[in-house]
Amino acid sequence: MSDPAAVALNAAVAEVRGSELPLGERLRFIAERVRVLRPAYTEAVEAFVARLARAGAGTTAPQVGEVMPDFMLPDHDGRMVRLDALLEKGPAVVVFHRGHWCPYCRVTLAAIAEVEARIAPHALVAISPERQQYTRSLRADAGAKFAFLSDVGGGYALSLNLAVWVDDAMAALLGNADIDLAEFQGGGGWFLPIPAVFVVGTDQRIIARHIDPDYRRRMALDALLGILERVEPA
Repeated sequence: MSDPAAVALNAAVAEVRGSELPLGERLRFIAERVRVLRPAYTEAVEAFVARLARAGAGTTAPQVGEVMPDFMLPDHDGRMVRLDALLEKGPAVVVFHRGHWCPYCRVTLAAIAEVEARIAPHALVAISPERQQYTRSLRADAGAKFAFLSDVGGGYALSLNLAVWVDDAMAALLGNADIDLAEFQGGGGWFLPIPAVFVVGTDQRIIARHIDPDYRRRMALDALLGILERVEPA
């Protein structure tokens, strides 16, 4: 039998997607539904986010003006994608997310897909630690045309100081909600990336970035589009 809270949360995601609301308001709507449907989960999230904030999670990730480290990761169809190859065509937008199971990621990536044509001609990729069957599913669900890459094992996110350990309390709550990270990620590690956006120039230096350990908050799309308007394409 389906979990009633999960069914209601999926309905909330469907309700808010494609709305005229800014992304931030869409995400706040989802956060309020989670608070009502899963109060214990919300309490654990607050403790988890507070721990990350105290630890300065994400603050040591590559800064504006620094070189974005190279990656070579498989996309949703198994084709290898390299950062340096993307940058041959112009500046790139690199989006880190947690996975298909995360309602905030589903809403965010669907919203990015809505403005994908306005992001062009800049390259755009989404990176998560999930296996390709799940990246394909999320890409299709988002209605996206850009590549969804698999950072299996979280090696690239770890190299950027963007990966965080999921503590026992949060892991138990995820398990109770039938979220099997080991299955989705193809391994036993309980690590997740901090959601982040990097705008990388053709010289491989970071033009702008947004990193927030509170995964319920994401970069405003108007802010991203404004940055890209000031960036010269190739």
